[in-house]
Amino acid sequence: MSTATTVTERTHAQKLDLLAAVAVRVGLGLQPGQELVMTASLDAVPLARRITEQAYRAGAKLVTTLYADDEATLLRYHHAPDASFDYAPQWYYDGLAAAYKSNAARLAITGGNPALLSNEDPDKVSRADRSLSRAYHPALELITRHAINWTIVASATPAWAALMFPNDAPDAAIARLWDAIFATTRINADDPVAAWKQHDATLQQRAAFLNTKRYAALHYRSPGTDFRLGLADDHLWLGGGTTAGNGNYFIPNMPTEEVFTTPHKDRADGIVTATKPLSHQGTMIEGIQVRFEAGRIVEARATRGQEVLEKLISTDDGARRLGEVALVPHSSPIAASGLLFYNTLFDENAASHIALGQAYTSCVRDGEKLTPEQLAAKGANDSLIHVDWMIGSGQLDIDGITATGAAEPLMRQGEWA
Repeated sequence: MSTATTVTERTHAQKLDLLAAVAVRVGLGLQPGQELVMTASLDAVPLARRITEQAYRAGAKLVTTLYADDEATLLRYHHAPDASFDYAPQWYYDGLAAAYKSNAARLAITGGNPALLSNEDPDKVSRADRSLSRAYHPALELITRHAINWTIVASATPAWAALMFPNDAPDAAIARLWDAIFATTRINADDPVAAWKQHDATLQQRAAFLNTKRYAALHYRSPGTDFRLGLADDHLWLGGGTTAGNGNYFIPNMPTEEVFTTPHKDRADGIVTATKPLSHQGTMIEGIQVRFEAGRIVEARATRGQEVLEKLISTDDGARRLGEVALVPHSSPIAASGLLFYNTLFDENAASHIALGQAYTSCVRDGEKLTPEQLAAKGANDSLIHVDWMIGSGQLDIDGITATGAAEPLMRQGEWA
């Protein structure tokens, strides 16, 4: 791609074009002849159109974009019959699964209003979320298995910008949010593609180090957290890009600062306190603290959104267990920005985190070849949900626990030891 202009000379439109090109060519790794299914909000149309152009330039056979409308979502909560919230259009999610099975790539543009449903009935929110999760599960499983190449990027939107920068005028808030997105996705680099390849190599090296160590467990200590988490048998650490089951190399999240793996669903014990709020399906959950016994949440508290949290972890048995553990240094560019994004794509890359629910079976050796029963025997969790929440900070210490029980410093004060 052309980077003839200097970084300081680039216009907003040029940066948008660069973000779209990097998303398609580096994040998605889209191949000639491949279909692309993209989801976005109406506010993200300018970026979605640029991604569509870049996808066709990369040889896409067809780009299909599915748009969501926040106002229409609220109209459902205000006027739909009660039975609506126990329903999800299975035909729609079956269509997504069919597209992925036929080798379509997946790109999601995030950036909707993080607090869209905060004032709605928690029971309706929970029921709608559970119905959606159940309908989406076959398609989600193809993503968590990395059967196809997929990625997530962000577009600034008015509601999101207003939440992040409440004291700024709307135009100034949007501009600040775009600046943050461009900075954390390396679009401000002289050569964003080269910057991403170098960053990807660094994450690969960290994952390789952890795969050499073969820790049996991790021990976390920080204010409000004293927690031991066992790792799945034959677990694999991943970071940056990976090769999908269809043979395409992709980087799932843009930005990304994490190395991650699959924890053992039955080997989590102790107390964990969240260090950032969680925006889940348009509702805010703050001050999360949970206690695990033998892998399962037995107590859960939140200072805000308690009812939503309880309903979330009651989705199914796997919702009370962990499906992902990720390590992120406190000095990551996103943490260094000092911004709270209220968006998991960014906030999870500002802090070490864990995820409730479905495990990434690609993080188990030969996981794509194993049956659900074989995966469960190795400790991989199964659930309708996969929800990340942040537990890292500049006060977090993590030890790697070897197979013999010895503790080795892995992170100190949030940084790699």
